[in-house]
Amino acid sequence: MIKILVKQIGEYKKDAIITPVFTVLEVVAELLVPYAIAALIDQGIEAGTCVTSISTAASASAGFACNLRQSMFENIQTFAFSNIDRFSTAGLVTRMTTDVTNMQMAFQMCLRIALRAPLMLICSMAMCLLINAKLSMIFLVAIVVLAAATALIMSKAMKIYNHVFHRYDDLNASVQENISAIRVVKAFVREDYENEKFTKAAAKLYELFVRAEKLEALNMPVMMFIVYGCILAVSWFGARFIVAGSMTTGSLTSLFSYVMTAFSSLMMLSMVFVMMTMSAASGRRIAEVLMERPGITDPASPIDTVKDGSIDFDHVSFSYRQGSGEKTLSDIDLHIRSGETIGIIGGTGCGKSSLVSLISRLYDVDSGSVRVGGEDVRSYGLEALRGQVAVVLQKNVLFSGTVMDNLCWGKAEGYMDEYRNACRMACADEFVERLPEGYESWVERGGANFSGGQRQRLCIARALLKSPRVLILDDSTSAVDTATDTRIRKAMQTAIPGTTKLIIAQRVSSVQDADRILVLDNGRVSGFDTHEGLLKTNSIYQELYEVQTKGGGDFDDQ
Repeated sequence: MIKILVKQIGEYKKDAIITPVFTVLEVVAELLVPYAIAALIDQGIEAGTCVTSISTAASASAGFACNLRQSMFENIQTFAFSNIDRFSTAGLVTRMTTDVTNMQMAFQMCLRIALRAPLMLICSMAMCLLINAKLSMIFLVAIVVLAAATALIMSKAMKIYNHVFHRYDDLNASVQENISAIRVVKAFVREDYENEKFTKAAAKLYELFVRAEKLEALNMPVMMFIVYGCILAVSWFGARFIVAGSMTTGSLTSLFSYVMTAFSSLMMLSMVFVMMTMSAASGRRIAEVLMERPGITDPASPIDTVKDGSIDFDHVSFSYRQGSGEKTLSDIDLHIRSGETIGIIGGTGCGKSSLVSLISRLYDVDSGSVRVGGEDVRSYGLEALRGQVAVVLQKNVLFSGTVMDNLCWGKAEGYMDEYRNACRMACADEFVERLPEGYESWVERGGANFSGGQRQRLCIARALLKSPRVLILDDSTSAVDTATDTRIRKAMQTAIPGTTKLIIAQRVSSVQDADRILVLDNGRVSGFDTHEGLLKTNSIYQELYEVQTKGGGDFDDQ
């Protein structure tokens, strides 16, 4: 863990090295005070070295935190969905914010106080031994007792802090969920429920912090008890030495001065231990992200060209948790020709989205194989495969920026006619061109200033700009009216006839004109035929068709 974290200091090594050097000079300057050059030290050396060590420590710690966040973010970009599922979105946010801040504070404290305090302590002990070795033994015993007590307290506090940051994840998850779904919360008047849920998460975090702080609070009374006990012992035995003539009053006074300096250093070290206790848990959580290797990577000799849009599922089984025994897909055996339009239909949870996620290798199969263009998807470079498999997800995501910025995700450097043509096929041109600034109109984060149907059409246009071999529409026209849905499908059939199109839908009307329709039921293939063929042979499809054409409703009402 330490090696992983130390690497992140990066270009700030200079500041990290300069800080201890000037801290040493600061300690030396401070220890020279008793030797009658206080004025020179206070006005020159100590002030200068102190300012320098503080500024370089601030630079090094802020840079360290910046590098940590950058490295974590870059590594997260390589994660497969399975990696992200392991940490959770809220957990990753906590690690990049709260945990990194804790590490930044701990690193800055370590650069100065963790070096300054031990140096002051060692030098003060050395001076005490020079003045009177016998009396200094009291001081040494006190330090040993104090160190043991501090270690015991910190070890117990550490166990609590390990739980604290998991509670931070829960708290962030509650906030994230509430804010992203705030319209639903208000529509169902669930503010009180959400407040109660957040309060419980915050209260649990409060409880853990209080327990940890109570343990750490014991450190101060234990320290003060030992300090004053040590002073009393030194005073008692020192007075006896003075009476016996083996020690002078001046020597005892100097000894007290160094003893107080030493104990002041111990108090600073105690602060460092408290901070290190908290940051150790954060450090482990950060190191977990940095050491995490992506679950899906390029093969040793990747194929960089997708020949065509043919898709083959050879007895594929898949589960989100391998070895759990809970199969999301079981023994899927399908063969789709390049250029075909395939409708995919079935009830919620039957595995429709899971099936298509295997085509672009967002997840890997448990058994069997998925082939695109005649090659196993695991043989392709991820960039080459995903560059030729365009996916319009069920949840449409637009990013803050202009309409054009979002379209450029599909093709970064294209002609304006290409962008307009893609929007025309997706029936997005009709509202984009009515916007005050057209394609340069601003899109709020998540596309909050566009309707659901408008977001879907922009996402379809973005996917079409990739000119893919395979186009997957995962229930991506659910928010548009039937007439617009029909226009989009007809435009795609005409404009991209060679592209294999997989259309996941709940409406029979959205897929009945497809070349073939796949019916899924509990992760298995229930039927795979034309609309007419399924009406004759497949009871699930028959029931769905009857309900939607005669009784209204959709598949999930049954």
